[in-house]
Amino acid sequence: MTVTAIAAASDVGTPPEPPRRSAAPAPRAGRLRRLPWGLYFAIGVVTLAVLWAVIPGVFAPGDPLTGTPADKLLPPSVAHWFGTDTLGRDLFGRVVHGAVHSLSGALIAVTVGLALGTLLGAIAGAVGGVVDDILMRVVDVLLAIPGLLLSLSVIILLGFGTVNAAIAVGLGSVAAFARLMRAEVARVRRSEYVEAAYGSGGTFFTVLRRHVLPNSLTPIVALAALQFGTAILAISTLGFLGYGAPPPTPEWGLLIAEGRNYIGTAWWLTALPGLVVVAVVLSANRISHRIGRNRT
Repeated sequence: MTVTAIAAASDVGTPPEPPRRSAAPAPRAGRLRRLPWGLYFAIGVVTLAVLWAVIPGVFAPGDPLTGTPADKLLPPSVAHWFGTDTLGRDLFGRVVHGAVHSLSGALIAVTVGLALGTLLGAIAGAVGGVVDDILMRVVDVLLAIPGLLLSLSVIILLGFGTVNAAIAVGLGSVAAFARLMRAEVARVRRSEYVEAAYGSGGTFFTVLRRHVLPNSLTPIVALAALQFGTAILAISTLGFLGYGAPPPTPEWGLLIAEGRNYIGTAWWLTALPGLVVVAVVLSANRISHRIGRNRT
């Protein structure tokens, strides 16, 4: 028997080798299934709050500004999930309709802080020298002032209201965006591919637009998501102190302030709106941490 025949005969009873799996990355659906359940819960909470702000009539079809005096200070029940206030108004409906004021104010605040802070930080990090020193000293002054005190000072100048409170909160967050953007621009500007771009004949503004800024915005996105939750808390704080939306606007901070005199007899007037604010803020922070982890 030849060697070829012996080899063929020996291979008859040998099972074929299983195909080797490639080291390709897991599909996107598999990565999504591995996300922690807390992240799904946070996304659900923020999504629900956004839906409250966009289509409040679907979740609470009643009028949040009128109530039934005979139904005042009713505890939470099936008919009134969050109970009623001193005027017989459904508290859940007021919380739902108040989402648009708190969330829109937070969006304005983040937009103001992101736009001004990113601009100042980009100029300081890209130009450097005396311009960097002057802008960073201005940022240091802003950081030395407590955020609440700075917001109150701006509100006194602009006047009361949700939009003015949002602008005040946004101005208080300019320093954080500016310092982070300046650090990222300075880091990217010293990288090898930026030096190669200059060596290839690229101008200052071309390299800044094509290479420096796109690669510096990575942590800014995570900070903006984090500031969104912080802005909700800050605007609610200003509303609680009476510097936000005027009554009877169902703003979240104002709702908590209206029920503080009834904590002993009607705990739900402060506890339930406060829990909503805490849930939305913590959920936004959870999402921002995940965004920052994915982009690092």
